[in-house]
Amino acid sequence: MTNRLAEAKSLYLRKHAENPIDWWPWCDEALTTARAQNKPIFLSIGYSSCHWCTVMEGEAFSDPAIAEYMNANFLPIKVDREERPDLDSIYMQALQMMSGQGGWPLNVFLSPEDLVPFYAGTYFPMEPRYGRPGFLQVLEALRRYYDTEKEDLRQRKALIIESLLTSAVLQDGATQADQDNELLRKGWETSAGIITPNQYGNSFPMIPYAEFALRGSRFLSPGSDWERESRYDGKQISTQRGLDLALGGIYDHVGGGFHRYTVDPTWTVPHFEKMLYDNGQIVEYLANLWSAGIQEPAFARAVAGTVQWLEREMTAPEGYFYAAQDADSFTSPHEAEPEEGAFYVWSYSELAQLLTLEELTELQHEFTVTANGNFEDKNVLQRRNAGQLSTNLETALIKLFTARYGNTPESLAIFPPARNNQEAKTHNWPGRIPSVTDTKMIVAWNSLMISGLARAAGVFEEPLYLELATHAANFILENQLENGRFHRLNYQGQATVLAQSEDYAFFIKALLDLHQAAFSQKSFWLEKAIAIQDEFNEFLWSVELGGYYNTSSDASQDLIVRERSYADNATPSANGIAIANLVRLALLTDNLHYLDLAEQGLKAFNSVMRTAAQACPSLFVALDWYRNSTLIRSTTGQINTLIPKYLPAAVFAVVADLPENSVGLVCQGLKCLAPAESLEQLLQQVQQSQTRG
Repeated sequence: MTNRLAEAKSLYLRKHAENPIDWWPWCDEALTTARAQNKPIFLSIGYSSCHWCTVMEGEAFSDPAIAEYMNANFLPIKVDREERPDLDSIYMQALQMMSGQGGWPLNVFLSPEDLVPFYAGTYFPMEPRYGRPGFLQVLEALRRYYDTEKEDLRQRKALIIESLLTSAVLQDGATQADQDNELLRKGWETSAGIITPNQYGNSFPMIPYAEFALRGSRFLSPGSDWERESRYDGKQISTQRGLDLALGGIYDHVGGGFHRYTVDPTWTVPHFEKMLYDNGQIVEYLANLWSAGIQEPAFARAVAGTVQWLEREMTAPEGYFYAAQDADSFTSPHEAEPEEGAFYVWSYSELAQLLTLEELTELQHEFTVTANGNFEDKNVLQRRNAGQLSTNLETALIKLFTARYGNTPESLAIFPPARNNQEAKTHNWPGRIPSVTDTKMIVAWNSLMISGLARAAGVFEEPLYLELATHAANFILENQLENGRFHRLNYQGQATVLAQSEDYAFFIKALLDLHQAAFSQKSFWLEKAIAIQDEFNEFLWSVELGGYYNTSSDASQDLIVRERSYADNATPSANGIAIANLVRLALLTDNLHYLDLAEQGLKAFNSVMRTAAQACPSLFVALDWYRNSTLIRSTTGQINTLIPKYLPAAVFAVVADLPENSVGLVCQGLKCLAPAESLEQLLQQVQQSQTRG
């Protein structure tokens, strides 16, 4: 017997289709029913590759006693956060207000008449443990509270909605130019401190912070104010973050691609899910490190391996990229539940059986491989050194690849996805049973990957990278504009859910990145970016407050507040990327309206930047663009020599009529410098322009 979620397109929602809980999707009918029956709403938000979401699905959500009580006393609604990040953002903020922390699964209890939350939590166990109450006891207590404590409920909700509305409006703030420069420096100092290695907790990529730390390091010239006042060596800590990523167990050294994070401060044991958004950002970051002159062989290897994984396992026949791969997988078709990391880890006996003694010895020397292992008696491979791997080691890693996938890398162009647990267990896999792949197309996440590929194509001069990026961008352009509107998701050829701010912002950035990487199609990508930006401005720009709302004006009726995302999380903030896009568009089109919007956006979030710099590195990147933006006008041939260089606040424009004896023009906002008569002079002008503050 299945519930309403059996017909859902979302893999995450379908995973709950056989629960005895009478789940509803988020829809008008569900909300109306809750009001009519006076049932508080139990809103549960998660995503397909979330480990503890899977645990709770198999425990509490599959329990008959819990289901009986839930169905009688609550209106249960299931939401995929990857489909509705706007809902997730609002109710995650409510959870953080109530508990001081957040995470998924996100379980929130709402009053049906106004959808305001009155209680929230993450994972609830079946019985009291881990310092958490049992789920049935929570349900009983909350239903009793809802029925008997009406005045306390009213006051509690009033405080929560007031806090949500206050955080959504923000305080206006304008600063002078010299204050902007100091604000930029302090923001950089904060980001640099955040990614400085520490000895505690989990290790996340945190690419928005790393990107800002890297780009800000250009201000640290000897004797500069930044250099005198900074506690950090920006280039050194940016390099270390790249090494941690490319050498650590967070990277899959056998099959390519990056896992979500590691559960330790040593970058050793990952949480094994692979998310498209992480991989796109990391590819771009490693390419930027390389272009900045930090050319560690491990960086190029990690980028190449990630692109190979992307092409082999994460690219649909239509050209777009899949969303994610689960952390868990089965070791045999007869298992009831998958095991975390089973597809990726190696017992010492397996390694001894697959490799020659010489290969195993060298593997132990270059990787953290021991007889006892580093993860539940198994080994996660982590490199000890950043240099080129020997032929012997590459041969050994190919043997491990063959054991995992059942074929050599050269013979395995496409590795088909397991779309659910049943497919994973019943398909005749030639090697190990793989993790389930969530095959939906998300515009925002595809866009991050397109940007990464476009940058890596220019830096490493790899046409394949650009080809993959182009196919994905074309798929979005051809399939996600439906009935004159841009859409966020695509399930097997069907576009759905109106685009949100991150979809617009990240895709416009991706189009601009393609424009900068592929000058043979220069007008095409720029024209498309302008068209998407026009729609973004029409439906999501806040005329009263500045900045972009998360959700369009005609798709926000079911939201208790209309937020403007400014904080960076696993992905960059939509407004940070959007404001930087506006500056780039102003440079490339000479349309100063874009610059006016960028200025308004920065003004809108100035108070956040001053008081919570740790939350918004992408807004500081946008401020850097606004203060130091540089346009380089030159010929296609000259620009092609500049693309691989690290020029983080510059854009290129092809011109045919340069002044006589010049190689290019460097322009700063509304003025241009004297024509450069040599490449050396051009680069000097660019470096000066990018650090003028």
